[in-house]
Amino acid sequence: MNSMILPLILVLASGMAHAVWSMFTKRSLNKSVFLWSIMMIPTVLLLPVLVMELSREPLPMPAYMLLIVSMGLQALYSWLLSRTYELGDLSQIYPIMRGTSTLLVPLIGVAFLGEKLSVYGWMGIACMIVGFTILSGVGNWRHASGSGAGVQGAKPILMALCVGLCTTSYVFVDKLNLQHISPLALLEVTNIGFVAGLTPALLASGGLRREWKLNRSTIMLGALLNPGSYLLFLFALEQAPMARLGPLREVGTVFAAFLGIWLLKEQQGMKRILCSIVIFGGILLIGMWG
Repeated sequence: MNSMILPLILVLASGMAHAVWSMFTKRSLNKSVFLWSIMMIPTVLLLPVLVMELSREPLPMPAYMLLIVSMGLQALYSWLLSRTYELGDLSQIYPIMRGTSTLLVPLIGVAFLGEKLSVYGWMGIACMIVGFTILSGVGNWRHASGSGAGVQGAKPILMALCVGLCTTSYVFVDKLNLQHISPLALLEVTNIGFVAGLTPALLASGGLRREWKLNRSTIMLGALLNPGSYLLFLFALEQAPMARLGPLREVGTVFAAFLGIWLLKEQQGMKRILCSIVIFGGILLIGMWG
């Protein structure tokens, strides 16, 4: 149990940081420009770290291929993320994005990486899935599926599912990448892919100056929280199994639901708060006894 304390703290901090910068993104004027801005700053700062590490210790060719795959997944992830934040409420889309990964990451860890979950761990995953499903409002979307509103409601949900699948993929690939490269250098690889995926939208929008004028302070804070959240998670992955830490990181879903309801004034507050309690119960089962 003592060996899990530090990884648990790192993952909880990672989830909180992720929820906060996600809220900043939802409040921004142009989602693609905002996300590009908060990622470009750490990308520039961390570039020497990656260059020095790769020049000092050249990697085998399969390792370089894995890094390229990670960059490609991050590019796709960043584009999907910007589009999804344009379509739905933070307290609706965030649980779906993160919940998809919560379901698949432990299954991948158990099936392919030789990791294990206890009965309590599986119970925790079940609690989280139930909470995610209700919180997402999928039932309302299905009820309205025959109308224009139902079709429109499907768009943010489907996009959020794609984000979740992409997240699952890059977490799995980056778990393998950590066998060859340090967390800080790997973070720079993912940053480069993230920025590359948003650059075409940035150039097409021409809104960089306006976004900085309106949201300079949140861009600067987001530039710290965005890569920082994933770096904390990478450090945690070095110390504990992915099957435990992947779901636990989704405590950010609870934080995001509260931020969306209280600060962004989104609807269905009581239902989403109750769902957040269920999700937190699942997180405790996984994190403490999983």
